[in-house]
Amino acid sequence: MGRQRTGRSGRQEPAAEPQSGPVAGTYEIDTGTCELVPDRFNTNGWVLMINGVHSSHIDLSAPKLLEFEYMRWIAALVESEWPPETRLRALHLGGGACSLARAFAATYPKARQVVVELDGRLAELVRGWFDLPRAPLLRLRVGEAREVTESLTDNTRDVIIRDVFAGDRTPVPLTTAEFTAQASRVLDVGGVYVVNCGDGPQLRTARREAATIGAAFRYTAAIADPAMLKGRRRGNIILAGSDRPFALSPGLPRTLLGGGVPAQLWDDAQVRRFAAGAAVLRDAETAPHSSSGDDG
Repeated sequence: MGRQRTGRSGRQEPAAEPQSGPVAGTYEIDTGTCELVPDRFNTNGWVLMINGVHSSHIDLSAPKLLEFEYMRWIAALVESEWPPETRLRALHLGGGACSLARAFAATYPKARQVVVELDGRLAELVRGWFDLPRAPLLRLRVGEAREVTESLTDNTRDVIIRDVFAGDRTPVPLTTAEFTAQASRVLDVGGVYVVNCGDGPQLRTARREAATIGAAFRYTAAIADPAMLKGRRRGNIILAGSDRPFALSPGLPRTLLGGGVPAQLWDDAQVRRFAAGAAVLRDAETAPHSSSGDDG
């Protein structure tokens, strides 16, 4: 997952890191430590851990290989909406190792992407470790996700992906109706807003996020594995909103079922039934509600 942490911000693009290629070890970053660990099952793979939490996986030889299931689900959804020749304009909120942005760069060679990462030192290290495309194809912007989104021009992105976490939960300011309205404003006509929602078995946060996205966008969709959708475990639900119907081609459900963790695709009607009765998240909610997640 991308992780949102407390740290310095303000630089547009991190300084070039002189180190060339990944080196296993523990590194000091602005918000604590990160550890780069070789993938013991893949000689070309690396796992990035931030403050002891798994954050990202990179395969140096295969940029389209995404080890995290939820990233594969997001990629499948995006690829069902836009063909490879698209000059896709993507904004990634939450950086980590830029796994998804790197995969998009391989799938969409004409893409223009910005990855927002709060931790400037981490962004520098990632630039030095991995073969990320250079600007303007892929820019790393150091800053806080909401502040950056609010600073962007209307109608300038095709897809916004929110994958920001503090521990195992997304900071509430990035889940509210007010922030979702900012994302909608930045998206062009036909754009898609995608969020990675982490939640527990009660699914309180997922229902409220679905209600919030459903209030901001005319059409919604969701992807998760059946156990998660039935409230049997803690995990990830991908929620999406758009002002146009999702393609939801027959190939997408087949792709989602084909992974190591088969997932289901919900259309707008299913998402709205799931969210029925849940309150839209608002900025005015008080600090005690800021965790916004299940404990179970």
